[in-house]
Amino acid sequence: MSIQQLSPQDCSDLIAKNSKIQCIDVREHYEYELGNIGFTNIPMSETASISEKFNAAQQTIIICRSGKRAEAVGNLLLKEFHFTEIIIVDGGLLAWKASIDSTIQLD
Repeated sequence: MSIQQLSPQDCSDLIAKNSKIQCIDVREHYEYELGNIGFTNIPMSETASISEKFNAAQQTIIICRSGKRAEAVGNLLLKEFHFTEIIIVDGGLLAWKASIDSTIQLD
């Protein structure tokens, strides 16, 4: 059971190599609708539903705007819902936009 922080590029590479990886965006619905990278949107306030919809034994990547909410959700999933491998996108969507896709709308 662990939490890792990986760069947006490392996360993108991991997603490209592993079709079974679970990808969750924990921003609010209105933030997600402005711009997203195709992760499943489950806001931080609905963290408990993540445990119902996703497999705790699979690798799970979590993203938010800057990484803070993703880290909080990752810790909760690890401790309360027994997820085994959580990956946080370091710097969140702000970093993803800066290094991978500058067209993402965040505001």
